Amino acid sequence: MPRIKQICCIGAGYVGGPTCAVIALKCPHIRVTIVDLNQARIDAWNSPDFKLPIYEPGLEDVVRKARGRNLFFSTDVDKGIRDADLIFVSVNTPTKKSGVGAGFAADLNYVELATRRIAATATSSKIVVEKSTVPCRTAESMRTILDANSKPNARFDILSNPEFLAEGTAIDDLFAPDRVLIGSLQTQEGKEACAALSEVYQNWVPKERILTVGLWSSELSKLAANAMLAQRISSINALSAICEATGANIAEVAHSIGQDSRIGPKFLRASVGFGGSCFQKDILNLVYLSESLNLKEVAEYWKQVVTMNEYQKRRFSKRVVDTLFNTITGKRIAVLGFAFKADTGDTRESAAITLIRDFQQERALVNIYDPQVESKQIWTDLSEASPDIALETIQRQVYICSSALEACKNAEAVVIATEWAEFKTIDWEAVYAGMNKPAFVFDGRLLVDADKLRSIGFKVTVIGRGERL
Repeated sequence: MPRIKQICCIGAGYVGGPTCAVIALKCPHIRVTIVDLNQARIDAWNSPDFKLPIYEPGLEDVVRKARGRNLFFSTDVDKGIRDADLIFVSVNTPTKKSGVGAGFAADLNYVELATRRIAATATSSKIVVEKSTVPCRTAESMRTILDANSKPNARFDILSNPEFLAEGTAIDDLFAPDRVLIGSLQTQEGKEACAALSEVYQNWVPKERILTVGLWSSELSKLAANAMLAQRISSINALSAICEATGANIAEVAHSIGQDSRIGPKFLRASVGFGGSCFQKDILNLVYLSESLNLKEVAEYWKQVVTMNEYQKRRFSKRVVDTLFNTITGKRIAVLGFAFKADTGDTRESAAITLIRDFQQERALVNIYDPQVESKQIWTDLSEASPDIALETIQRQVYICSSALEACKNAEAVVIATEWAEFKTIDWEAVYAGMNKPAFVFDGRLLVDADKLRSIGFKVTVIGRGERL
């Protein structure tokens, strides 16, 4: 079995950065180099004041302990490849925007480019590990490219090692994972490569939590896990619509069904909709896979999870308009939160983007506050959401604020779009004093004490809670 002394990770983003930083921390005897062609991103990872390019609780502490010891960040991709015994491919795999499978299939362009770079550069044998979320049988494509382009003394073993991280708790997830999944070809070489990667994780993960499976099972397991989690969210959100129509309380319903040991309480919190880089992308990937295998009914089943998520966002923004006397034209709406969830700066597929676009179309004025998301990212996301509208036009209608109190000043309504803890402790009396009356609060995250806000004077609407007694 080969012993891993040097690891290279291609891709310094949300997956590769934290994952390999933790590997470096837990394996001081292994040199870990994270490479990326994006100079600005690598500069941020190397910044003297540790202004890292992504926000994740606990990540800075990990990087402080390991960087410069056995953790390095570089734009020299070729040297990273040449020196490594094991290479993680952790590049972006967004949903295709054009061509065959547009809107559903994963765009594997970056995976292919990374694979070709490995083949062209490597002068000795390597273990190549898929870390990106990829469609089933992507490893077969990678192996074909590597075998066709490899140098005489270089052979490659392909492994699948999908991540199961939740943004906001990624470091805790890495320190104490539910499981580490490693997929390999069931050949002698494949099993030896699998054992080598397993040995790396065994530096801190109990052996019984390291699951070794076939290559294709590992690839599909990642898509299946995210699809099942998203399905739970869409299911509880569907029930929240029934609650609003009947006078039931979704928090009480969720608590009741979560007590059933067969169901459990996790991922049963109703909201304005799920976001992030994985859930929607992976479900659409599963839909495309099912359609390509001529499994029409299977594809339709999974597609409905995404349909329900989009419905939940539209339904919430419509409820804001309906409550504000059927028009928000010229009215100021404060949107608290822009990240797709708390404790991350990630905005991919954030429900806030859809809500703000809907408010723009209704010609409302929108104030935005988020404690982590940078202004540049907000403008980029809003421009992509409304490609036919010039950024200058958007900026005449949308304003980015430096505090929640500033965002709420002179607003008709406050919309809670992200469950940041600080929104629980806002001085709501000061907010109320600065707003136009009647002052409305729309809680899309089941975050605030609605009765307390009503006692101040707010008109409060909570997702999944009907007004009937």
